[in-house]
Amino acid sequence: MTVFGSTSAAEPELPSSARIYDYALGGKDNYEVDRLALEKVMRTFPTLRTAARHNREFMHRAVDTLSEAGVRQFLDIGTGIPTEPNLHQVAQARSPESRVVYVDNDRVVVAHARALLGGAPEGRTAFVEADLNRPESILAVPEVVETLDLNAPVALSLVAVLHFLSDEQDPAGVVKTLLDGLAPGSFVVASHITADLDPDGMEQAFEMYRQQAVYVQARSRDEVAALFDGLEILDPGIVTVNRWRPPIEPPAWLDAQINCYGVVARKP
Repeated sequence: MTVFGSTSAAEPELPSSARIYDYALGGKDNYEVDRLALEKVMRTFPTLRTAARHNREFMHRAVDTLSEAGVRQFLDIGTGIPTEPNLHQVAQARSPESRVVYVDNDRVVVAHARALLGGAPEGRTAFVEADLNRPESILAVPEVVETLDLNAPVALSLVAVLHFLSDEQDPAGVVKTLLDGLAPGSFVVASHITADLDPDGMEQAFEMYRQQAVYVQARSRDEVAALFDGLEILDPGIVTVNRWRPPIEPPAWLDAQINCYGVVARKP
């Protein structure tokens, strides 16, 4: 969960979304500036830690679902600071031969990259330092083409990252560019913050983010759907992350505490 191309991703005196997310998940790889930023945001979004946990669990379920369906290659963009179980651990637990490439550009994430590289000996993991604002360059990086067979289906993970791109940065174009370089039958797993369920409260939370030099743009369900135009959306569709194939039916009141949509889609 990194602000790709932002000053906060490169300057430790400013908050970083990756480190804020790490703190929200109970991690220790963050600075005081990140902890203070999260505490300020939680004044208007007090359930942010709950949202972060359910977002992470959504990623786990989506990866496990695709692994069960036969996907053996994963490209995770906006990796964030390692939090176990990481994506490769989920995928390789079901299919040890799975291959995973992580992509991020936050300096703290880069510093922890080696922690991501362990995995099942039958599979392979790699880490790439790259920028989501230049999606065409990601698929050309040697570590990507050496680790993944781009002529076979790949699951592209964009979990909690697209809301850090403004409309001017063209998130729909970013998704399209990445998927254009992947084989038919590839998938995309994504989650995205929304204000649909609590417009006033979430707008205050986003303003608090912006005051901490972290840009966030919420999008409605229709706007999120537009990012994946032309793809086959898997059941149950675009829903709050706690409702994407949970082990038990979640209570209705939880949706407004999470305010984050999840979607898994297939490239025809």
